[in-house]
Amino acid sequence: MLQLDVDYFSRFAAALAAAICVAAILGQLLRPQLKFIWHCFIRPLGASDQKDRLDKFYEGQADIYDKTRNGLLRGRNTMLSLSASHIRSMRAKNPKNRLVWVDIGGGTGHNIELMDKYFPIQSFDAVYLVDLCEPLLQVARKRFAAKGWNNVAVLCQDASQFTLPEWTDDKDPKGSVSFVTLSYSLSMIPSYYTLLDRIDHVLAPEDGLLGVVDFYTAGKQPSLHEKAIGGVSKECGWLSRWFWQIWFDFDHVSLGPARRSYLEYKFGTVKSYNGRNHFVIPFIVRIPYYIWLGRPRSCDVSQICHAFEIEGGNLIGNCSPLLQQAKVADSVPPLEIGEPALTVNAPVDRATVVVDITPPLSSFHYQVNKPWRLPYYEQPVHKEFRTYIYSFTWVNDPVFITYLEDPFEDMTYLNLSKDDSMFVITSGGDNALHYAIEAQPKRIHCVDMNPCQGHLAELKLAAIQSLSYDEFFSLFGSGRNPDFRKLLDSKLAPHLSSSAYQFWRINDDAFSSAFYMRGYSGWALRVARIIFSLAGVTKYVQQLCECDTIDAQVKIWQTKLRPVLLNPIVVALLKSPVFCWNALGVPLNQRRMLLEEGTIYDFICHTLDPVVSTHLLKNGNYFYLLALLGHYTPASCPNYLTLRGFNTLKSNKSGALDAFRLHTDSIVNVLRGLTDWSLTRALIMDHLDWFTPGSQDIIDEVTEFHRALAPGGMICWRSASRRPWYNEIFAQAGFEVTPVAIRDGTAAIDRVNM
Repeated sequence: MLQLDVDYFSRFAAALAAAICVAAILGQLLRPQLKFIWHCFIRPLGASDQKDRLDKFYEGQADIYDKTRNGLLRGRNTMLSLSASHIRSMRAKNPKNRLVWVDIGGGTGHNIELMDKYFPIQSFDAVYLVDLCEPLLQVARKRFAAKGWNNVAVLCQDASQFTLPEWTDDKDPKGSVSFVTLSYSLSMIPSYYTLLDRIDHVLAPEDGLLGVVDFYTAGKQPSLHEKAIGGVSKECGWLSRWFWQIWFDFDHVSLGPARRSYLEYKFGTVKSYNGRNHFVIPFIVRIPYYIWLGRPRSCDVSQICHAFEIEGGNLIGNCSPLLQQAKVADSVPPLEIGEPALTVNAPVDRATVVVDITPPLSSFHYQVNKPWRLPYYEQPVHKEFRTYIYSFTWVNDPVFITYLEDPFEDMTYLNLSKDDSMFVITSGGDNALHYAIEAQPKRIHCVDMNPCQGHLAELKLAAIQSLSYDEFFSLFGSGRNPDFRKLLDSKLAPHLSSSAYQFWRINDDAFSSAFYMRGYSGWALRVARIIFSLAGVTKYVQQLCECDTIDAQVKIWQTKLRPVLLNPIVVALLKSPVFCWNALGVPLNQRRMLLEEGTIYDFICHTLDPVVSTHLLKNGNYFYLLALLGHYTPASCPNYLTLRGFNTLKSNKSGALDAFRLHTDSIVNVLRGLTDWSLTRALIMDHLDWFTPGSQDIIDEVTEFHRALAPGGMICWRSASRRPWYNEIFAQAGFEVTPVAIRDGTAAIDRVNM
């Protein structure tokens, strides 16, 4: 019995010792998290003022602050990387200007250490960390001493009244600061109005930058203008607003919308991104946070306004009543109603008494580089575009539709020169870039109702401006670059509008594997690959793309691939209007035009057979090569992807790209903003096939083209029909209509032949 008791207590003691050891190990491993929980949720503060509260809140956790905030405070790296790339871009004009950074509420100095990865701290003339919490600042002082940074100073001050040592009594600090950051601190500063007013006063008007990352909540935006400034996905649901505001209020962190609203009112928005932090429990805990870059509203935007309003006929996003009044006066003729029946006093000239209390311009007006993208407000119609590249520039993950049209054939008829002003459908920008390479016209208006087409064209313009050829080809030639997110923040972002940046930030996986194999059309290509695989002809697809002669190419097509691709199952699929629209981008009205002149089977045969017997895929017909391989090759690709084309666009500080103006609107609305005879060439692809016969919209559009085109100007269009019904409308409007090529099934009219 005694022996049993001894054995029992021995085992118990061993188990207890093991438990104590495990607990000690876990306690050591979880020490930061346990201290975080104790100081944030349990320990009473009993503080009398803001400084006392901060000191007591952080004094017991200052040493583990950085370890416990990485998962909670998301977006800091992105804000700093974006800021660094924008600073470089903005300082390019005046590189010798003094560079001073003030990090407000920077605490332990973690942000300054992070920034060294993106912009060397030694490159700043001075860096100031301003915070009211002494325990955190002690960590910062040790950090900077270890780094040996003698240009970094730590200031224990109230942020709303911060004063830099370099501000002497006889020197006005106005415009003396180049860069200010607020990393999860704006929501903690009670007197934020005073703080933001102070930042606005000291920030340099032309090359000053303010970067903010913080938690937030927001309801519905009261106007399209404010919604556009705030960016995509800014709105939070009522439960999210209620819960997070109450939760953070326990720690004296204010997530109400007032702080961000005043920030976006006081400064012009350069970039804005709204995210959700899936903290601890993904898909359940979703804390709203935002990343924002801005400039003083006093910066000079006159050149951008001129590009938008005079050159582009676009006033969206400019809320000045004087400009709006002038626009109406210029565009609307006076109403002739005769003499008044009663004598009235002359009206007061309202222009002399208008007080300038307008909200900030749109984010498009404050972009720091070339004003390619014209402002637009997101409309319900924009959400109807679900996919982003149909046909053979095949991508449609969020929303692109890139059309199949051969720009080489266009050039044989357009007779383009540097004096031309063009009007083209954006469609991802491929053809417009071709015209810019070959002729460098003085203006290219790219128009598309689909905003994602503008986002894609913007990305290409930004990539030409900022990337090397190898980086550029990896994105749009190979369709794959795993470092796209890094390129986006560090190189591309300064050349993108806020709207385009938000789009690509949300879809930053677009180039992770195969850009041209995404979306509905990507699935159509995958189906074709499955059919080829099941039929055992996959190797012949590769051989077709590598043929050195037309005869070899025709033989493989006729004997190996054509019987498989045009089998009864595929033909039946092509007869489906749903498949034609979602996979091939053929709308119902255009499909109806095809069927009036033959069958879908005849159309496909008359398209593909002549193409295979006319152009080699290996080094010429990049349209069908892309469809078969899912990517371009250096030998077979659009002109802008060749080294010659890329260098032409990039030469002379990318001067050829200055011609681009990207409109996100309907064709007729853009035309109405252009002056008489302001265009010399217009290419509208096959978009008129989409309209219902007899549509008044086509009549209005043709009328506007007749007004905007100069005498001797030219408008070109394509159609799936041999004799489109709307040719007569052009003739009635005063155009001389001449067909330059009609497809008859015997010879290809171009490399697409549609």
